[in-house]
Amino acid sequence: MEATLNINAVGNKVFQALTRFLKQDLDLLEIDANERTITHRVAIYLQELFPEMDVDCEYNRDDHDPKEMYLPGGEGDAYDTDAQTVYPDIIVHRRKTGENLLVMEFKKTSSRVDDKKDFMKLHEFKTQLRYQYAIFVEFDVGFSSIGISRVEWVNA
Repeated sequence: MEATLNINAVGNKVFQALTRFLKQDLDLLEIDANERTITHRVAIYLQELFPEMDVDCEYNRDDHDPKEMYLPGGEGDAYDTDAQTVYPDIIVHRRKTGENLLVMEFKKTSSRVDDKKDFMKLHEFKTQLRYQYAIFVEFDVGFSSIGISRVEWVNA
C-alpha cells in the first residue's frame, strides 16, 4: 500500500489516513462493519490532512443540483432520465465550486458485488466531473485476514 500511494502528496495523505484507520479502527474490519461506517472513519482522518478542503461521504451535490453522471450500461433511479445520481464513498473537494481533488471508492472482501462498477464510476468521475485523482481501496474483513488487500489509482 505504501509504495502505491506515496507517489504524490495526495497519495501520501491517503496513506496516512488509511494507516491511522488501521491503527485505531481495525475492529471495524474484524466485525465486518458496514462500509459507510468504515468510510466515515477514513473521511475523519482525511479531513484532518486536508484542512483547506471539504471531505464528504456519499456527497451527491454539484452546487445546488444533484451530482449526475452518465454511466454506460448502468441503471439510474426512476427519476433519472439521462444520467444517474452518483454517491461516491469519499470525496475531497470544495463545496459549491468546480474544485474536485480526490474521489475514493471502497469495497470489502465480503461484498458480493463486483468492483467493475466502482472502477467505471471512478473513471467517469475523472472524465466527466474532472476530479484530479481517483483511488479504489479494498478492505480484507473478518477474523482470518484483516487489513487492506488492494489499493489502485484510476486514470482517465
